[in-house]
Amino acid sequence: MTNPSLLDLPVLAAILAFALMGVGALARPLLVSRQFDISTLTAAGRNEVRAVYGGFGLAMAACLAAALALPDLRVGVCLTVAAALAGMAGGRLISAMMDRTLGRLPAAYLALETVVAILLAYAALGPQA
Repeated sequence: MTNPSLLDLPVLAAILAFALMGVGALARPLLVSRQFDISTLTAAGRNEVRAVYGGFGLAMAACLAAALALPDLRVGVCLTVAAALAGMAGGRLISAMMDRTLGRLPAAYLALETVVAILLAYAALGPQA
């Protein structure tokens, strides 16, 4: 990060959030699944949570850190991560329409994914300070 700006703040916040999600899912996969009313996990279930929430979260944090360290990667990485988050939010919306319900916690994650996706897109394409 050569010239930090306010546009780096959403990237830094996303790095922290993805890293916390990743480490938490690797260490305590049941804490992740319990948020969605899944109270038990088999070894295969723990593997899935660790892969999708743990490995993915750490990979996204690493990619975003690389985007700050290597400015030539910033636009592509930030837009890619924003697209991944927008896809997650879209999946939640489709699920809510199909099920005709959206729980409080999934709704909160939908809002968070949407806001962070917009902020990362802005961090990628917004005016540079």
